[in-house]
Amino acid sequence: MRAMQGKLVLITGATSGIGQETARELADMGARVVMINRNLQKAEAVAEELRRNATGSIELVQGDMSSFESIRRAAAEVLDRYPRIDVFISNAGVFRARRHETADGLEEVFAVNHLAPFLLTNLLLERLRASAPARIVVVASDAHRGAVLDFDDLLLKRHFNAWKAYSRSKLSNIMFTYALARRLQGSGVTANALHPGFVATRLGSGNKIPIRPVYLLLRPFTISPKKGAETSVFLASSPDVEGTSGKYWDRKREARSSRVSTEEEPQELLWKMSAELTGIDA
Repeated sequence: MRAMQGKLVLITGATSGIGQETARELADMGARVVMINRNLQKAEAVAEELRRNATGSIELVQGDMSSFESIRRAAAEVLDRYPRIDVFISNAGVFRARRHETADGLEEVFAVNHLAPFLLTNLLLERLRASAPARIVVVASDAHRGAVLDFDDLLLKRHFNAWKAYSRSKLSNIMFTYALARRLQGSGVTANALHPGFVATRLGSGNKIPIRPVYLLLRPFTISPKKGAETSVFLASSPDVEGTSGKYWDRKREARSSRVSTEEEPQELLWKMSAELTGIDA
């Protein structure tokens, strides 16, 4: 626990669920936790609650993961305010019952779940390198199993399916993590992805189609957000994984992701197309 004293931890999607519990645990361990959230009023209420028992601190940066412009502003603010970043946890995610597009004209699930962390990570990468040893933690999911990317229809313009959109976005998270870890070899910055478990969260909030009844039916099979945050906290803080990179984790143990996720050529194609969509140098 002493290892997190004074560490700067940046996390997205921390106003509820796994992200909130991850922020709570790391702040309780003495970390300086910076939450990037779209709604600052809601985030401040959460932060105030988290601060009550924390030995570390909770700070806020505004950033909407569905807007590239907002992500760039958030990254600029982070770089301006914080001379180092010890841990970046990409946790924000959405599930949509119907196809929606972001302000950038991109399918929302792929944009928020994959393109947003891809862009934000790349914008912060030099600061992370300069802060080494540093860690990047990507919250993915076992929902990726069985998914295959269609590079001719990454944005699901032709055949949108809610589960397909979500599972492909989680597959993209893992493929991105593996490609990122290769690029970071020898830098002192590690990148790992994880499955948090089947967690009772508000992931599906914001859908016009009511999916809450489905969550209620499945609730007996879910774990708590606190339990779901354990692997994120472990990868962010444990000395046992110092220097470990390019792995997929489940219940604080290294696990195997799907065969498709481990293929290097599709990983590199996804990187190239993601760079083009987000407007960064591949």
